Amino acid sequence: MAISIPEDELVESFVRSSGPGGQNVNKVSSAVQLRFDVVASPSLPDEVKERLLRLAGRRATGDGVIVISANRFRDQVQNRADARARLAELVEKACIRPVVRRPTRPTLGSKQRRLTAKTVRAGIKAGRGKVTPDA
Repeated sequence: MAISIPEDELVESFVRSSGPGGQNVNKVSSAVQLRFDVVASPSLPDEVKERLLRLAGRRATGDGVIVISANRFRDQVQNRADARARLAELVEKACIRPVVRRPTRPTLGSKQRRLTAKTVRAGIKAGRGKVTPDA
């Protein structure tokens, strides 16, 4: 399923990043906070929205907004690309419909093999510890 999210549904804000960078860290807002309102998005089907919010976990707010913070790199352009790639990966995972497991019953052969194995094991254990008196 090919899903594209329009640019106007994404909200980016830039904040100062922590970590290495010297004086640059104190001057440049290179970290990116990407916000995507899943609940209000018309470009996603409802079932994908549900799975996306479940997959997002603590990155999703109570209002259904996914917040992705990216500050892995030292420049803003790379952090923007990183945040968008992470959102795309999350949406891609949410598009995959999980396979419903159908419960099955054990076959007659598997039941018989299990019972035979139990009998053999019981015989091995029964043979242990029997000490015959010396006559």
